[in-house]
Amino acid sequence: MNKNVLITLITACLLFLGACGNSAIQSTSGTNEKTESSSGGNESIKIGALLPNSGVYASLGKNLNRGMELYFEEINWEVEGKKIEIINEDSEADPQVSLRKTRKLIEQDNIDILTGTVSTAVAYAIRDEVDSKRMPFLVSHAGGNDLTRSKRSDYIWRSSFSSWQIGNSMGEWAYENVGKKIYLTAADYAFGKEVSAAFKEAYTAAGGKIAGEVYPPLENNDYSSYLTTISGSDADAVYAFFAGSDAVRFVQQYEQYGVKEKMPLIGSGWLVSEDLRASQGNASEGTLAATFWDYNLQTDENKKFVTAYEKKYGERPTLESLEGYDAARIIAEAVKSLKGDVSDSKKVVDAFSEVNFQSPRGEFKFDKETHHVIQDMYITKAKLVDGKSENEVIGTVKQVKDPGK
Repeated sequence: MNKNVLITLITACLLFLGACGNSAIQSTSGTNEKTESSSGGNESIKIGALLPNSGVYASLGKNLNRGMELYFEEINWEVEGKKIEIINEDSEADPQVSLRKTRKLIEQDNIDILTGTVSTAVAYAIRDEVDSKRMPFLVSHAGGNDLTRSKRSDYIWRSSFSSWQIGNSMGEWAYENVGKKIYLTAADYAFGKEVSAAFKEAYTAAGGKIAGEVYPPLENNDYSSYLTTISGSDADAVYAFFAGSDAVRFVQQYEQYGVKEKMPLIGSGWLVSEDLRASQGNASEGTLAATFWDYNLQTDENKKFVTAYEKKYGERPTLESLEGYDAARIIAEAVKSLKGDVSDSKKVVDAFSEVNFQSPRGEFKFDKETHHVIQDMYITKAKLVDGKSENEVIGTVKQVKDPGK
């Protein structure tokens, strides 16, 4: 046989065998089998963390990762003799980029458990991939309602919040403690609308009236026209959902345009969150908010968490830091209950469902029907302490459970 022909045949054969070998060790859609390297008898548990490391949500991703790392460090990065390994991928808050990176984490990195994401759009984009590959997915932040409703999957569990929990938890409380007629305003995007709708549902069910609604665009700089409209109404108070730089500008302008003198401002915890109040200055004083965790929660678990976080990172934890810390513990508790064997993904998610512990946020447990966290929601009030704005917890709405529909 011609030498060149022989070489060509051998090369082709090797390429074919390589391709077959590669596909043979990848996850198979629709089965409960995992890859060769998945942790049955292996040395480590591989956790894929799909979080934004760049772009507008980069700080949220950083704090989620910090929280996870803090907890795993506390247990020496080991559960049941298995080392914990985190494989980070930058979601870029982009659904299509995230879908590609999810496939990479599952098929090439052979992860055992996936966690993240910040963006609800990203969580929705990867939902079918996770479900078809039967990959245990612990959602540590994204709060869109449908993820544990119409898009519910046996393999997706959420430890953070839903937009319904955030808005609904304050509705009845506001009617009883703030006023009988409220004006609604929120950033004009899906999550802002969902939170506002949940508040409206609970508030009106309690007997409250809605004086009006306005929805400024995301990343709006000037709220003067909206605030003029609000100020001209007969509302007793204003419920607002804004986050990040939008929250800084809205709270500042709410005071600057004199609305604060006429109507109390209430909203979600992101309106006056731990990482924003310094930028808002005294403007945040008096703002009432609903949140599932606050820096100033006076429990032993929270004090321990805050002290450890500040010692390691030299700054205060944020709500996202807490989300990451709890996500790591949920994973560790599940792995521990399985004696370190996470080779069966159905057993992993069943183990998620049984996790119950005292978190820095309070009692943590899942609703086994919706796969969503059941948790206390706290009402906070921003006050000036030594010239700086601090949240004080003034009320608790016990064990808020998303309806799942």
